[in-house]
Amino acid sequence: MRYAFKNGYILDGTENMTPVKGKIIFTDGKKIINIADDNVSTAGYEVIDLNHQYIMPGLINMHVHLAGNGKPQKKQRDNTKLVRLIFSNPISPKIAYQMVKNYARIALMSGQTTIRTVGGLRDLDTTVRDEIKEGKYPGPRIIASNEGISVPGGHMAGSVAIIAENNEQALRHIDHLKEKNAGFVKLMITGGVLDAKEKGTPGEMKMKPEMIKAVCDYAHSLGYIVAAHVESSEGVRIALENGVDSIEHGALPDEEIIRLFKEKNAFLTTTLSPALPYALFDRSISHASEVEQYNGNMVFEGIIECSKAALANGIPVALGNDVGCPWVTQYDFWRELYYFHKFVGVSNCFALHTATQVNAELAGIGDITGTIEAGKYADLIVTKENPLDDLRTLRSVKMVMAEGDLILNPEVRRNQTVDRELDKFL
Repeated sequence: MRYAFKNGYILDGTENMTPVKGKIIFTDGKKIINIADDNVSTAGYEVIDLNHQYIMPGLINMHVHLAGNGKPQKKQRDNTKLVRLIFSNPISPKIAYQMVKNYARIALMSGQTTIRTVGGLRDLDTTVRDEIKEGKYPGPRIIASNEGISVPGGHMAGSVAIIAENNEQALRHIDHLKEKNAGFVKLMITGGVLDAKEKGTPGEMKMKPEMIKAVCDYAHSLGYIVAAHVESSEGVRIALENGVDSIEHGALPDEEIIRLFKEKNAFLTTTLSPALPYALFDRSISHASEVEQYNGNMVFEGIIECSKAALANGIPVALGNDVGCPWVTQYDFWRELYYFHKFVGVSNCFALHTATQVNAELAGIGDITGTIEAGKYADLIVTKENPLDDLRTLRSVKMVMAEGDLILNPEVRRNQTVDRELDKFL
């Protein structure tokens, strides 16, 4: 379909965007082909009257696990055992595929036109990516890493990451990723909040520096970038020293870490959403232990300080919300923008700019999406109110367009418990 969007306010995704009215956005079924004054002819186009609503680039979520739904847990699950069970028979893998496919659809319906998956079940992420590309069903653009690389006893080992006992096994996995045309490589370098057994020990080193370097060197030789789960200052330093391109989560920085970010041209992916419940909820709600709450607060504050320091020093910062963690749903990426504004102190405009143009550029797709301009894919969303005034309007998008395919009045089924508890921190 060829569409002409008129009678709305355009937010183009750029750093200093302001609402622009009196313009029409023309799309040709795939891309934006023109942005013209509202007195030009719309003959040959289906006219979409925006009725004074706001149109902007689709959101880009840089840290997603498609295998999870964010449902709160009363006790920690054994994810390794669960994944082993899923792939132990011929039936449940088909169920897992349908689940991943459905979660991708939910992401799209909430306004995410691109997602970057950072650890998934076997090769399901690239399978769903390819089927969406082929037009078999609607979904967001997916930049997939499939399974990450972990080590025995490491973060997500055996669930959404393979267990590499040596460098050879880790490099063999990269060859497999290349066969599946994965978008990048994901490492699990440190533990996480729930991996730590004592107060003050989140983000313990799990992967040896030699393996990190071997993976980064080989991945780079094949044209891949390497993203790494890191939740301690030591982990950030070692990751950057050995070639990691993006730090996922982050930790309290020092001068050496800032220097390494700049020297290595690396970027930070801020993820405030997964740590917030452990840090700020009453433990009767989060069901976290005293140790988990203490460590959750350490990680939460570390991510905030890392984000502030990165921005102050001109280090690129992306936004992702670590979908799949407890309390982090496939449809709530808008909350990450709100937290970025509230806790890191950026403007609403900069938060939206980060989730669109900045994320597109850091994902390597800034030439095709992330802003509203002629020649880019028609990845668009519409909100009733101006998100520059209140980011909470992104909670309910009125239209979604992904590569020219328009969805009117998209809906998702929300978890009322998640909404009730998280809304207390808005």
